[in-house]
Amino acid sequence: MKIYRSLLWVFPFSLLSNLGAAALATTIELNLLPVNGPSQTCPATLVAHETLRPYFEGGFATDGMIKLRDIATDITLSQSDLFSASWVGTLKPQYRDCEASAIINSIDGEVFQGHSFLRVQLVDGQARVSLDMTGIEDANGYTSVILFKGIREGNPRWAWGGTD
Repeated sequence: MKIYRSLLWVFPFSLLSNLGAAALATTIELNLLPVNGPSQTCPATLVAHETLRPYFEGGFATDGMIKLRDIATDITLSQSDLFSASWVGTLKPQYRDCEASAIINSIDGEVFQGHSFLRVQLVDGQARVSLDMTGIEDANGYTSVILFKGIREGNPRWAWGGTD
């Protein structure tokens, strides 16, 4: 998937659209790194998914979600603007003592070494997720923007995109 993501900026989307929607779904794994050592009960990973929307002339869009309801309840969109969105929820009882942070570790099993546009913090009994497009440029050198941010089925959902 790392190769595919780098191809997005090199090849026109019209060529890639022939791959089909199923080939474009990705699984993003975020490893949680506890602050205070192994005595805490923290989840080992969180999973997010993104799917490239079908090609449209002049741009692209990607739909995404993170499975936050696996570890938290009462999730709300707490802050948003054109480039970023943040969600917050209450950690489930088994994770309330966890203090940890996470960034993207892998996409479809391949080590991710780019700018982590998705981050998680577990602090003070809360789970905070941040989606940040700051510094993520599209093929024309414009900043990618968030097109949708909300909650569906108890999980943070988003769409982001740019020009091709």
